[in-house]
Amino acid sequence: MAKTPKKHKPAFPSKEELLAFIRSAQGQVGTREIARAFHLKNTARAELKRVLRDLSESGEIENRRKKLHRPGTLAPVEVCDIIERDRDGELIAVPNEWDEEAHGPAPKVRVMSSRRAKPAEIAGIGDRVLLRVDPADDEEDPIRHKGRVIKILDRAKQRILGIFRKNPAGGGRLVPVDKKALGRELAIAPNATGDAEDGELVAADVVKQGRYGLPSARVKERLGSLKNERTVSLIAIHAHSIPNVFAPETLAEAEAAKPAHLSGREDWRKIPLVTIDPIDAKDHDDAVYASPDSDPNNRGGHVVCVAIADVAHYVKPGSSLDREALDRGNSVYFPDRVVPMLPERISNNLCSLKPNVDRAALAVRMIIGVDGRKRSHSFHRVLIKSAAKLHYVQAQDAADGRLDDVTQPIKTAIIEPLYAAYRTILKARNERGPLDLDLPERKILLKPDGTLDRVIVPERLDAHKLIEECMIMANVAAAETLEKAGIPLIYRVHDEPGVEKVEALRELLKTLDIPFPKGSVLSPALFNSVLARVKGQDVENLVNEVVLRSQSQAEYASENYGHFGLALRRYAHFTSPIRRYADLIVHRALIRALKLGDGALPESADVASLGEIAARISASERRAMKAERETVDRLIAHFLADRIGATFEGRIGGVTRAGLFIKLDDTGADGFVPARTLGDDYFHYDEKRHAMIGRRTGETYRLGDRVRVKLVEAIPVAGALRFELLSSGQHDRSARKSLGKPPQASKYKTKTARGKSRKRRGKG
Repeated sequence: MAKTPKKHKPAFPSKEELLAFIRSAQGQVGTREIARAFHLKNTARAELKRVLRDLSESGEIENRRKKLHRPGTLAPVEVCDIIERDRDGELIAVPNEWDEEAHGPAPKVRVMSSRRAKPAEIAGIGDRVLLRVDPADDEEDPIRHKGRVIKILDRAKQRILGIFRKNPAGGGRLVPVDKKALGRELAIAPNATGDAEDGELVAADVVKQGRYGLPSARVKERLGSLKNERTVSLIAIHAHSIPNVFAPETLAEAEAAKPAHLSGREDWRKIPLVTIDPIDAKDHDDAVYASPDSDPNNRGGHVVCVAIADVAHYVKPGSSLDREALDRGNSVYFPDRVVPMLPERISNNLCSLKPNVDRAALAVRMIIGVDGRKRSHSFHRVLIKSAAKLHYVQAQDAADGRLDDVTQPIKTAIIEPLYAAYRTILKARNERGPLDLDLPERKILLKPDGTLDRVIVPERLDAHKLIEECMIMANVAAAETLEKAGIPLIYRVHDEPGVEKVEALRELLKTLDIPFPKGSVLSPALFNSVLARVKGQDVENLVNEVVLRSQSQAEYASENYGHFGLALRRYAHFTSPIRRYADLIVHRALIRALKLGDGALPESADVASLGEIAARISASERRAMKAERETVDRLIAHFLADRIGATFEGRIGGVTRAGLFIKLDDTGADGFVPARTLGDDYFHYDEKRHAMIGRRTGETYRLGDRVRVKLVEAIPVAGALRFELLSSGQHDRSARKSLGKPPQASKYKTKTARGKSRKRRGKG
């Protein structure tokens, strides 16, 4: 029998061979990869580790995250921290682990936007990301690397906002402003206070904490005293990293801008367009005009003109103004200030359609039939001169016959034709059947010193609806024009409700004996029929709230899937380019499609690149909404802080296992009632009914129910309110039956005389 040949034992690699392999490898390698490459068995790995340790100690290789790497170079995949934006608005990152003493400053990586990134996948300054790193395309670029985000590892949590509380012995504590972090204070060492004063709002970096004791932080920025309520909006600005200071070159561009002239434009200065805005509006970017159509083939029809400030004339693609506008995405509106998308020289001056002043505009002329439907439209680049500046109440008063010095001369020629056109447009709107949710909006009114005066819910007037319908028609016309021309654009899209949310709504309606059949084609009209059925009933608020929660969130996208809520197949934002970057993109696209002059959308802009922009500005919009909401909550908490013990009327605005969220009638403030304080029972959360139900008594607290509460705690800096429920719940036998048999008596919760929960103990 032939002998089996002996396998040759692989020779152990020399240091030179190991170094050559590591240097030639594409990126980082570990002991496993080296052992495989040199066919080393387990018995040789101990020696391999010893040799590699020697090489590491001598500085010939470095060990990062248990991987070996050539010193001073970046791997194809790196964990990086995003530290800043460059002049073009692109994010810049540096490797998370880098030995500056050995290799000098950390190399910078320009972060390239993901082609199809969703808002939640957009990285920002302060984030830690996993990047795929490649050499820069431009050899002359001082930033030698580019990278694409593979995954966001950690959002910017290292910096935290809080109130500094000084310790007489030195140092102090940081009380976070975030509601979720309440009760989790951080220690500030004496040498880390940044000279902050007691009670100041500060930004601090969290220092790596040990296993025991409070985490520590170092003050990085003093933001002002909270004794001044005007500082409240600063909390949201800094907490959400909202850009609020324009770069010098951006301001210089704005100051250098000159008013537009008639050259290259149609002269619309004799058309008596008017602006209709809130009474406190500082910029006026849309103007309207309507007249009866003189065409005998359209008897009873109207001509409606909508003129929008020509922001594209002043904000050119690639300019500093453009880069900052994209970075901001939109203007952010706080009760005491506005963080504008564009400098005031542009937003409040050159692009504000002031009365009796020549202003550049992009306008659409729409022909409306007697049935209210748009028959045709055309876009024009024009010069206008607004005939009057009106506010909503003033316009409505004029329509109702209550005239003043401004509206008296224009009632017959301007106001009456506008309202006539609006009544005609309503026919088509009602036939289309958009989602009809009653969603009153609260408005904060401040005193001259910046403190809260009162909270109001402005009346919804026909003047509001008139402008809204004119703007919707103009937006549809813009989308139709660009689709027909084959020019990419950013749509305003609103998807239909998801299956799970619809099923949750169906389950709730089932408990109310309201049919919502499975397999129904979803449409706004279907939801409207449900809302109409409960109009005026006790459950109206409950059903309105749940129908609202079942809806998807509107966003921006470069690919169209319609607007469910408005019942429109195509829709774009065209009417507010001063405060929304999406509208500016649509303006540029129209200029390109119709060859209307300078400021057009670049030819390089395609669906993919606009998709990246849409994702960014959708994220910016949500950031702004959250910041605005939090600021209102904080202002109201300041307002109520000295009313501990007062009672209020409200409604249950949310139900969770943890307790009830209460929305007060007079201020719209939101507060919380912990489940443990509800009553002398064990309360079970019924997700289908949106209710807390007492197992023993059947006492029920349901979403939308009217309640009376007492304020027991207010934390102004976090905008947090805690209430005690004074109202009894409803007694719903069917709800109690749905829970099955109650637990043993020993599991019932009761309340002591002090209001604290305890378990009732059974005998034996």
